Formats: sequence, structure tokens, C-alpha cells
Amino acid sequence: MGKRREARERAIQFLFQHDLSPVEDLPAALERFWESQRAAAIAEEKGVATWGEPADAAPPTSEDLAIREFADPLIRGTLEHRDEADGVIKKHAKNWELHRIAAVDRNILRLAIYEMLHRDDIPPIVSINEAVDIAKKFSTQDSGKFVNGILDKVKGELLRPARIVK
Repeated sequence: MGKRREARERAIQFLFQHDLSPVEDLPAALERFWESQRAAAIAEEKGVATWGEPADAAPPTSEDLAIREFADPLIRGTLEHRDEADGVIKKHAKNWELHRIAAVDRNILRLAIYEMLHRDDIPPIVSINEAVDIAKKFSTQDSGKFVNGILDKVKGELLRPARIVK
């Protein structure tokens, strides 16, 4: 799995968590989130620490830092533009109230819409493909179709090209 995909998946996990339990202090919440991700990776690699034995807390690897470097601005940008993204979702999700959309799907859509509207360095088609694949992984096959349908409508309204030729 690519670093950007992993960063998006982590961003979705944080956004989902934040959606269900909003926090006042975002920097502290992000720090706790990344520490928990690190602890989970260590536990997966070395096994859960036994009683009384602390887990070996090695410093983050360059890979961990690269993932965080890409994910943090996605998280912050998505939260900053959440109301705008929610408006776009409401506009295109006919017969669906925002709170009735699965929380995972809702946050996948928010992230992808943020990327499409505010990140010129990411082609919209990449945002859509990533969102669909993440929806299939974390939600259902039908979620992939739902997410694709909404994001395709958003892409049709973009005022920038789908791909910037270099």
C-alpha cells in the first residue's frame, strides 16, 4: 500500500473518531491519535506488552513521519472546510439526510471533497479513486458505488481541469 493511501486511511480514522466525539484541542487530539497509531503498530509487530512490561517505544520511522506529514493537512483542511463539504454532500445526495449517511462514508466524502475543492496538487480523479477504494475497505461494496456517484457529480462541477499536464 502506498504512503498516501495509508495517510488517507489514517485521516479517515481520525475524522470518523472526531465526527463521533468532537474535541476542543485539535493539536492535542492529533498527537494522541498518532501516538495510539504508533502503539498499535508496535503491538502488531511485537505483540501486546505483558503486564508490567512497557512496550518498546522506538521513535517514529521516516515512513511514519511521511504518512503523518501528508495526513495532518488533510485532516485539518477537512475539518476547516467541513461545513462546505457537508453542503456539497447535501446538494448531491438526493433523498439522503446527512446524519443518515453512514459515518464512515460521510467522512470519506468530506475528505475527498476537501481534496477536490482545495488541493490543486491532487487530481480529482485520484481523490475519487482513493475514496471509493477506502469506502470498499472500511464500509461496504455499496458504499463504494454511493461515494463514487456523489463524487462524480462534484467532479462535474469543478472549475479546474481533471488532470494538470506537466
